[in-house]
Amino acid sequence: MEVGVLTVPLGGEPIDDAVAYLDEIGVDALELGVGGWPGEDHVDRETLLDDEAAREDLRDLLDAHGLRVSALATHNNPLHPDSERAARADRELREAIELADLLGVGTVTCFSGLPAGAPGDSTPNWVTAPWPTEHADALDYQWDEVAVPYWRDVARHADRHGVDVAVEMHPNMLVYEPTSLVALREATNERIGANFDPSHLYWQGIDVTEAIRFLGGRDAIHHVHAKDTKVYDANARVKGVLDTTGYAEEAGRSWLFRSIGYGHDEAHWKEVVSTLRMVGYEGALSIEHEDSLTSAREGLEKAVDVLDRAVFETEPGDAYWAE
Repeated sequence: MEVGVLTVPLGGEPIDDAVAYLDEIGVDALELGVGGWPGEDHVDRETLLDDEAAREDLRDLLDAHGLRVSALATHNNPLHPDSERAARADRELREAIELADLLGVGTVTCFSGLPAGAPGDSTPNWVTAPWPTEHADALDYQWDEVAVPYWRDVARHADRHGVDVAVEMHPNMLVYEPTSLVALREATNERIGANFDPSHLYWQGIDVTEAIRFLGGRDAIHHVHAKDTKVYDANARVKGVLDTTGYAEEAGRSWLFRSIGYGHDEAHWKEVVSTLRMVGYEGALSIEHEDSLTSAREGLEKAVDVLDRAVFETEPGDAYWAE
C-alpha cells in the first residue's frame, strides 16, 4: 500500500513546490484535481489533453521525486437539473477519463451526482425517506430515468479508455452509502466502483470495516481516501447528525472532518488497513485534508505519521505455520 495525498489543500503553491514538499514528508502517490470542486490548480486538464510535451513535463516532475498519480479527481454533479451545469460536469468527467488514459493513470475519482426530484425541477433533491410517497416516486425517477442511463454511458466511455471510475459515497449525492454504490455498479459495469472515503460513513453511523468487507467482497473498491471524522456526542444527542450548522462553527456541530488519528485512534486505522488488505486492496490511501482545526500542512503531516505506521509496505508472506 502507499500513502497518498489529494493535493487540493496545497493548491496555492506551485506544483513543483507542492510535489517537493510531499516527497519530503514521505508521500508515495498524488491524487490530482482536474475539475469540479477539486479545481485544477496544479494541472490544466485541457492543456494536458492537447499537449504531449506538457504531459511529459508532469511525468518528469513526478519521476524526479519518485511519485506516481493514484487518481485524477473531478468531483461535480453531472446529473444536475441545470443543463449547463450538468454539461460542464459531464465534460470534466469524460475528459478526466481521457486524460487518465493518456497519462497511464488507472482511476478517476468523482461523485455520482444528484438529480432533481421530478422533470422540470430546478434544484437537486436528496431523498432520505420513502414517505410521503412522492419521495419514493422521486427516488425512482432519479435512478431509472436519470442516473442509470447517464452512468451506463459513462461506464462504456471509461471501459473504452481502460479507466476505473471511483465514485465517492457522499450525502447530498444519489450514491451516499455502500448499497447504493453496488446498485449503480450492477446497473452499469465493473468500471464503476468506490472511492472509499470513510469520513462520510462515520457520521452516518456506518461501520467502516463492515463496509470495506461488503464492497471488497464485490471487487468494488477502486480507490481509497484517508480522511477521518469525529462525532461530538454532546451536540449529536440533541440534534442528531444531519447537521446544517456551518463548518466554521466547529463548537456547535454534531461532527467535524478531522485529520487522521483525531477522529479514530491509530489502532482503528490499522484495522482499516488490515481489512483493506483482506479484501485485496493494495493501492493508495489518499489523504484528503478538510480539518478546520488545523492547517493543511500540519494536518497532512500528522496523517502521514499515523498512516506510515499503519500501512503494509511488503507483500504477505506464506502462512508457513499452517503447513
